[in-house]
This record gives sequence, structure tokens and C-alpha cells, in this order.
Amino acid sequence: MHPERFNFARDVLDELASDSDRLAIWWVDGEDQERKMTFAELCRESRRLCNALSLQGIGRGDVVIVILPRLIEWWVINVACLRMGAVISPGPTQLTEEDIRYRLERSEASCVITDLEGVPRVEAVVEACPGIRSKIVIGGQSRGWASYEELIRDSSDAFDTVDTLSEEMAAIYFTSGTSGYPKMTVHTHVSYPLRHKVTGQLWLDLHEGDLHWNFSDTGWAKAGWSSIYGPWNQGTTVFVYHSRRFDPKRVLELLARYPVSTMCAAPTVYRMLLLEGLGSTELWALRHCVAAGEPLNAEVVERWRQATGITIREGYGQTETSLLVGSFAPMEARPGSMGTPAPGFDVQVVDEKGDVLGPGQEGDIAVRVKPDRPLGLFREYWKDPELTAAAYRGDWFITGDRAYRDEDGYFWFVGRADDVIITSGYRIGPFEVESALLEHDAVAESAVVSSPDSVRGEIVKAFVVLKPGREPSEQLVEELQEHVKRSTAPFKYPRAIEFVDRLPKTTSGKTMRAVLRAAEWGETR
Repeated sequence: MHPERFNFARDVLDELASDSDRLAIWWVDGEDQERKMTFAELCRESRRLCNALSLQGIGRGDVVIVILPRLIEWWVINVACLRMGAVISPGPTQLTEEDIRYRLERSEASCVITDLEGVPRVEAVVEACPGIRSKIVIGGQSRGWASYEELIRDSSDAFDTVDTLSEEMAAIYFTSGTSGYPKMTVHTHVSYPLRHKVTGQLWLDLHEGDLHWNFSDTGWAKAGWSSIYGPWNQGTTVFVYHSRRFDPKRVLELLARYPVSTMCAAPTVYRMLLLEGLGSTELWALRHCVAAGEPLNAEVVERWRQATGITIREGYGQTETSLLVGSFAPMEARPGSMGTPAPGFDVQVVDEKGDVLGPGQEGDIAVRVKPDRPLGLFREYWKDPELTAAAYRGDWFITGDRAYRDEDGYFWFVGRADDVIITSGYRIGPFEVESALLEHDAVAESAVVSSPDSVRGEIVKAFVVLKPGREPSEQLVEELQEHVKRSTAPFKYPRAIEFVDRLPKTTSGKTMRAVLRAAEWGETR
């Protein structure tokens, strides 16, 4: 059971702010500049922003699109939106103009907040989105945009937190699917803010005095998991490193310099750190490591344990859920296993009829939602009741991932039941990449699947049928890759392209991605 009304800003953060010295954020950038913010300062600045947004015509229920890198202001904006009952929708900094237009239109956003780098991309499409009433820029001035710094400076820090209903919409995360463009996943004021207390306490193993580093990009739901709700439910300080690119050598330097005690990263990060070589790096404060976002293989777990003495504990969940399955301290960690179900969830492996399968039998990972719906699931795919209904099978929410359980109840990941590609922690829908490729005048047809990769786990691979008169070449490969980077977010581009004469299809003409994917993975998956 959960309370009828809940507001994370008031009920959790304001309580932490009563200790004026308690640190919320320890921020570092690529030039070794540092900034620290206490919970008291965080709450005070969030109230100023609430007043500033109110004067901009933004209020309860309005959607605020936020496209920012790891700036402290991103955290302040999240808290302000919660406090005033606005609906935040974070987006990755790599979004293209088309991505931004789609999000602004679909969400019926009222406000967009970005930095100077994001302004031109928003400006290119904002005229098509008449619902935008407020445009706010961080870190400088831009014509037609309100300055975040000026808004904060001129605002009062007195604001009465909105008494939000627990099931009221709090956040929209866009997540890729098998077909079509990203869907809008709605979370409430309790599904993430309250439920992720389990994440922080049992999986991240956070305590007062810890310094927690989560590597997730601000545009993804995982940032909500482990950069806001998990750690702050425990009163833990979040460590933030602001840099435009990932540099494993720099990461190791920071781990050796700062008292980071807990770390959450995609398996790709651990692989890259191991490839960099820990050498004599002394990770003197690190005591607990977790991984999520993509499958973690046993080899990486063992190599990290040998190098650091720490066992990486895997966790499993989705944008639609909080943590469903995890390897919790102090339970036995079984390398290669996701762990066991999180308290509060009945997670099973089921067949196509919704019947629970026994140990060793592969099936769909499912969460029981009847007779009582558990706390921690999304409310709906906004504006898409058919897609929402399709996510359920009888008494179960079907995750779209497949696994099997062993005799002791540990879950072992098998793969996606659909065609979504998970690479370096990103979820990429093949439809978006295929659509971008088809915009190029050389491409007649395309099919996109995952392909195994020793560092990233899997990568995006495109099979391309060229139009008559066009010939395959390395130059064309690079041209197509650059085209996709420009047409959609750069992280979605195909790292491998294979030119083929035809694509495998069903009798009805549907491309059989499964055939291509199986050929890529063979018996390795």
C-alpha cells in the first residue's frame, strides 16, 4: 500500500534539507572544476525555479522537456517539476531536430529547457509546436529564450509544494519499441520516487556517508533510478562527472582521487575500464558495484573481481518498471545471473498462455499485476491504450525479455523477445534506424538487427539492399553511417553495414529480422 498523496520533493528532500550541511551533489567537470550542493541549497533553488516557471505560465500537469548534459541544473529542474506538479520528460543530448520535434509534438509540451548547444536544434522545429509557452536556456543568452540564471536570481525561494496525488503523472520517458517511433512511458509520483527506495537500499546498498556514482546519461530512465530516487531515498550524496565523452582513463583517475564508494554502470563501462587496465590504480574507497542496462557476462564479473576484489551485482528492470530482479547484498552472487525478484514483485517466467514455467524452461519474464497491481510499474503508454493493453497477458505484465529460472529461483537472461537492440545501455528500435537509412537515395531496403560485440555486448548492424546502379563501397558505408547520425540520434547509427541482394521475407512480404539476427549470433547467444 502507498499513501494517497505523495510528493518526493516535500516528503523526502525537504526532510533531508533540515540538516543544512548534508550534501546532495558533488559535481566535477572535465577541467577539474568542482561544485557542491547541499539538500538545503537544492530545495531552495528548486523553489525559486518553481516560482520562475509559474511566471512563465507553467503549472501543474504541464509537460517540461529537458535536454541537458550532466549539469547540476538538471537535478534542480527534476526536483522543481516534482514540487510544482509539472511533468518532466528528460531527453538525451544527442537528440536530432527530428527527435526533438517528435517529442515536443507527441507530449504536447508547454516548456523546453536546454543549453546553448541545444538551442539551434529546438529553434529549427519549435514553430511546428505552438503549445510551447516557455523556452529556457542554461549557461548563456539566446534571443527569444529566457535565461535560467536570471530567472533563478530574480525569484523568491518561498513556494508551497503541490500536494500531488500518488497516481498523478510525474514523468514521461520515451523508450524505443520494435516498430514505430519511441513510446511515451508514464510514471507517477510513487512508481519511481517511492518504489526506488528498494533500489537504493537493497541493490545499490547505499548508506549515509556513501558517495554514489551513476554513469547513466541524463536522458534515460536509469538516471531516475540511480541518480535521483535510489540514492536520495537513502540520503546519499550523488557524484556527478560532466564530460561530453566517455574516457576510461579519466574515469579511473577520478575513482582514485574521490571517495566514490558505490558505482552503477552499464556492463560496457566495466569492459572498457578493464581494457584500459586498472594497473596500479587504487580504488581506495570503492566497496560496491552494480550493473544494469544490458546483459552482464560472467567473464567481466570474474575479471573485475580479480582486479578489485569486488563482485559486480547485476540488476534488471525497464523504463516501464523499477528494479524487478537483482543480485542483492549479502545474497550469493552468481556470475551471469540477474539475481532474484525484488521484494514487492512477483516475477515469473511464463509461456504464451501466461502459465508459470518450471526451472530450466525458457519463457517470457513477467510481473504479476492481478489481483493487486504492485508499486513500481508504469501507469500507461500515454495516448496509446492499444499499446498499453498489448503489454499485458492475463494476470501478467510482459516485459518483452526472455529468461529461465534455476532451481534456486535465480533468473538467467536469454534475450529480447522482440527486435529491440540493447547496446552500451541504450535501447534502440530497428524501425528508427531503418527509416533513416531509407531516406538515403542509394538505399532500396534495409533491415536492422543486433550483432555481437566484445566491448559493447551488441551493436547495431544494418543489412542494406541498394537501388539499381549503386555499388557497395567503404565510402558508401561511411556515408550511410553519417547520414543516420544526422537523421537520428548519433548513438543509433549502425556500426556495421552489410550489403545484400535481398532480405529474407515472409509470404506476406514482412522482413524476417529474426532470421538475420540468428545468423549474426549463431550459437553464441
